[in-house]
Amino acid sequence: MKYFYSIKNDRCFKTKIKRSVFICSLRHVKNVLKAKEFISEITSEHKQATHNCWAYIVGEKGDVRHCSDHGEPPGTAGKPMLNALETYDMTNIAAVVTRYFGGVKLGIRGLIDAYNDTVKKTIEMDKLIKFVKTARYQIEVPYIFNDTLIHHLKKFHGKIADTTYTDIVTHIFEVEEQESSEFAALLNGYQNSGKLKYMIL
Repeated sequence: MKYFYSIKNDRCFKTKIKRSVFICSLRHVKNVLKAKEFISEITSEHKQATHNCWAYIVGEKGDVRHCSDHGEPPGTAGKPMLNALETYDMTNIAAVVTRYFGGVKLGIRGLIDAYNDTVKKTIEMDKLIKFVKTARYQIEVPYIFNDTLIHHLKKFHGKIADTTYTDIVTHIFEVEEQESSEFAALLNGYQNSGKLKYMIL
């Protein structure tokens, strides 16, 4: 399965390339509206900048993608920025690269590299968050069978989110969605043989 990534907190990276100052701002966004709000916010903050180029990707599978060169030669800013986000399999992310022109032209190749590298360096400032869709199960199991259950849980990509100990053990288990059917089949087998009870939350 292909995973997608994003960031938790805003990131900002500043660099100077042949006298031009490039500032990349990144933000986690939930949808197109939030992405556009972020772009407007950064653009307003840097009104005096020569360019405020942008790119964003949103959607569970990163299926909505847009970018803008904002006055730079076509294909030299927005697309390289978008390519950088795609390289790291990102989604729900918006990037704005602000450029203050320093008087020295970079050329087409220079612009492409400048915008792409600035976004990449911003992404690499800290680790990324992996987006995973999960299914939650509540599992009630007698103490005598708990160790066996825990052993089987380790075979799946998931985690125990909570455990309560009373006269029985109750686990809340989150498993990655692509394994949900296989996991439910395992629980069904144990439930049918009276070894545990479960429900999907």
